Amino acid sequence: MSGRAGPGRLRGMMTVMEPTTPSESRPEGILQRADGSAVRVLVVDDEPSLAELLASVLRYEGWEIATAADGTSAVRTAREFQPDAVVLDIMLPDFDGLEVLRRVRAILPHVCVLFLTARDSVQDRIAGITAGGDDYVTKPFSLEEVIARLRGLLRRAGMARASSCTELLVGDLAMDEDAREVRRGNDLIDLTATEFELLRFMMRNPRRVLSKAQILDRVWNYDFGGQAHVVELYISYLRKKIDTGREPLIHTVRGVGYVLKPPA
Repeated sequence: MSGRAGPGRLRGMMTVMEPTTPSESRPEGILQRADGSAVRVLVVDDEPSLAELLASVLRYEGWEIATAADGTSAVRTAREFQPDAVVLDIMLPDFDGLEVLRRVRAILPHVCVLFLTARDSVQDRIAGITAGGDDYVTKPFSLEEVIARLRGLLRRAGMARASSCTELLVGDLAMDEDAREVRRGNDLIDLTATEFELLRFMMRNPRRVLSKAQILDRVWNYDFGGQAHVVELYISYLRKKIDTGREPLIHTVRGVGYVLKPPA
């Protein structure tokens, strides 16, 4: 895959999903390694915007993510990062994904590999699977489909199990995902469904600056056409409910986005 993806082109790489309620779009439980540590996924794509969007969404699953933009760095990162799964673009600047797969499998024979590419011919699919790829997604694609396929690969490989823990903690802010309850200290905070999903996204990415585009794509299911003002509005709602009269947890990074972090 060549070129660079601006916002319009990036959206063109993904299918627009039918609107769903927040609770319908969330998977059940967080997948973990058998020892309880986070699943590790390596994302390899030469489009920085696409790679970062994929990484952000996969981190939302509670997984540890590394990225690489070419074959050489992908192989090096795989050796150092020891991923459980690789999301691998076939078209890379130096050598293609099939060669990356061959070299990575020499290091990690049992790693799960999901090819992600614009190529959609039968011959390309056969080449990817024959080379040892476990699954194949073509562009345009749904991010939810990528997540579902990765979860399926990890489960079938016996490398992950569902976590029974459903509580997220950032400072004195606690969220019980199953009960859909949020507390700051001893105070129960009443949130709408959308406010809850926005806060959950931020709590699953603590200390990470999230752009308005990333928030729109995840919380509003990719179908808001870039209306960044809706993010500003809901951030203001959350601040009134979570930060009023307390040390603030939600911070604005001017020109970039928002970050949720505990007080220093």
